[in-house]
Amino acid sequence: MTVLDIGEVARRAGVPASTLRYYEEKGLITPVGRRGLRRQYDPGVLERLALIALGRTAGFSLDEIARVFAPDGRPDIDRGMLAAKAEELEERMRELAVLRDSLRHAAACPAPSHMECPTFRGLLRAAATGVVTAPGKATPGPG
Repeated sequence: MTVLDIGEVARRAGVPASTLRYYEEKGLITPVGRRGLRRQYDPGVLERLALIALGRTAGFSLDEIARVFAPDGRPDIDRGMLAAKAEELEERMRELAVLRDSLRHAAACPAPSHMECPTFRGLLRAAATGVVTAPGKATPGPG
């Protein structure tokens, strides 16, 4: 059986070995053995790491990603979970579009100061009430 050591997996997957060890700790990947102190992996781990990377890019937590894999390790992706994440991303894209447009306006606004610009002041109010959040943070819902 062909195996890849942790350094080769890290290189091919584009992640540090520490990430692989963390994913192992979280139960996302499993080495097939060791050669000395170096973990050895089945080449199929690269596809699994690609799925993990795709999930992270889409905004899934590692716990959510872990649920994508069946007990035998094969992907068993819940389509409902994908649809829900797509809706979440759609909402975030709408929020970001408003933020982008507001920033573009503020950059070109003829007001003497940003603090005198009604659009910029509206953006400040939205940020103060939690309507505008930093990327990766949940936007609070009503009440």
